[in-house]
Amino acid sequence: MEFSLFGGPAFSRPLRRAASFRFLFFFTFFLSAVAPVESALAQETAKEPAADTTSVVEEILAPDWLPDSLGRRTPRGTVSGFIKAISEENYNKAALFLNLDSALQDEQHGARLAHALQRLLNKGNLTPYTLINDTYDGKTDDNLGPNLERVGSASVNGETFDLFLEKTEDPVGGPIWLFSSQTVQRIPVTIEEVSKPLADKVMPEFTIEKKWEGIPIGHLLALLVTALFAYAAAWAITRALAYLLRLVWKKATQEPTMGIIKAFTLPIQVYLSLWLFIFSNQEIGISIIVRQRFSQLTVIIGMLAFLLLLWRLVDVLTQFLQRRMMNRHNLAGLSAVLFLRRGAKIAIIAFGIIGFLSSLGFDVTTGLAALGIGGIALALGAQKTVENFVGSVTLIADQPIRVGDFCKVGETSGTVESIGMRSTRLRTNDRTVVTIPNGDFSSQRIENFAHRDRVWFHPTLGVRADSSPDQIRYLLVELRSLLYSHPKIDPDSARVRFVGIGASSYNLEVFSYVLVKDYNEFLEIQEDLLLRMLDIVEASGTGLAYPTQTLFMGRDTGKSEEKTQATEERVQQWRDADDLQLPSFDEKRIKSLRNKIPYPTKKPHSPKK
Repeated sequence: MEFSLFGGPAFSRPLRRAASFRFLFFFTFFLSAVAPVESALAQETAKEPAADTTSVVEEILAPDWLPDSLGRRTPRGTVSGFIKAISEENYNKAALFLNLDSALQDEQHGARLAHALQRLLNKGNLTPYTLINDTYDGKTDDNLGPNLERVGSASVNGETFDLFLEKTEDPVGGPIWLFSSQTVQRIPVTIEEVSKPLADKVMPEFTIEKKWEGIPIGHLLALLVTALFAYAAAWAITRALAYLLRLVWKKATQEPTMGIIKAFTLPIQVYLSLWLFIFSNQEIGISIIVRQRFSQLTVIIGMLAFLLLLWRLVDVLTQFLQRRMMNRHNLAGLSAVLFLRRGAKIAIIAFGIIGFLSSLGFDVTTGLAALGIGGIALALGAQKTVENFVGSVTLIADQPIRVGDFCKVGETSGTVESIGMRSTRLRTNDRTVVTIPNGDFSSQRIENFAHRDRVWFHPTLGVRADSSPDQIRYLLVELRSLLYSHPKIDPDSARVRFVGIGASSYNLEVFSYVLVKDYNEFLEIQEDLLLRMLDIVEASGTGLAYPTQTLFMGRDTGKSEEKTQATEERVQQWRDADDLQLPSFDEKRIKSLRNKIPYPTKKPHSPKK
């Protein structure tokens, strides 16, 4: 039995149930474990912007400003510092993060506004720390002013408004980011104007008064309840949707549709759990302090859900391709599919590590630049290897040839013996083996003879230049009759035309398709047709011309006068009977001639006398 990394179709039902409980356990454990870590990160961030998240260019060009004691040099530092201040219930300090009018900058008024903003945020939301800009200038591509940064939203009396930070300057010209004056004006003057959150109404009063790092114990308990509720509700909803989908859509129980549905089930369940968790916490008014500390975790879990979806889709797609390759006995294609699956999963893991480090606040741009330079160097060094691999993938995906096909690649003709990851081998008619790198193979003109449905028969007969016009007419009629009568010739494509006068011959072009695929069988039919054509030429009294000059001697009678006369009489009979099938045969005559020639014949063909 095969086990996939994230509990794919190979998992048994008990294992899937155990995996679900493990996910729930680690989910709740992670929620409780990250809080002190996030608190420490917030305290560190409040001091000054983290050096790890500052780009190399900014470190070089940044002025020598002294660090702000409250960490307000960047938008992320301002939000982190404000959360830290209200968690300490130091509202006078929290007021320093608000852009107050000079007339209203008294301690008591500022503290009341900071406390009221906290109450608003308990029922509103703030952008997760990871997504808040951590540079001195803020975001420059958010369609806001150069000194504005959106960091969340809140509502008063049912009206929702955005929360903005705006950049100001300290006495030495350094940037200071504060909650904008426009945002401050929307804050109710007194705390009483802000409705009491549902969590405070439902939980016992002593759990609200008892606090841990500024967070009511009741809110922590409510947080655990909402986590359990969100996971259980998401599990029930996804299972119900999957069941209904199987009822209304028959393909939902068949591969590969069933595999795709299973691939989406768990990631959707995780996303739905996160949405319900965030929505319910906001609706019941869980403290913004604890919600903001867990915001980084929600980003990480959402990212993991997306990576899980990619991982499972890779499994479903490669399993489908593996079955196809095995049914076709295409070992080279199977190897390529397995290689691509490993490569895709390595890329997913690398993307996940980069995203995880970025969400923790590490600057990954330098590392990505180094990886990019290393990747370029590696690609240049392994250029031919990569080219051959891409060529093999192209051959497997496009399938211009298969093992056993007879084909012509460039100037080389032969039967395909194997298609490998690096090269393709052809067995030529000389019984030698030609190995062609797949990069060169896929870029050349490939002619595959195995895929033709019929074979082109197109000889040109050059008859003697002393043939009479009636002899030419006779040949045209009889040769066309031969093609229309032969059971192995496609009558719709058959034609014989007098196409030109050469230096020593009159040229008759034959065009037709032989209704066979095997080349050896075609050679047999071609032989029969050519012999019959020679009989017709001989019966006409003329002969085939040769690229030589003919010197008539006295003893040479030249062409047969007797047969020439007979041919001309036959053509005259056709004229008299209005049955000269020129310039083309009528449909009635073609139908009467079809399959008149017995083929194959047991006795050798005897020409008409």
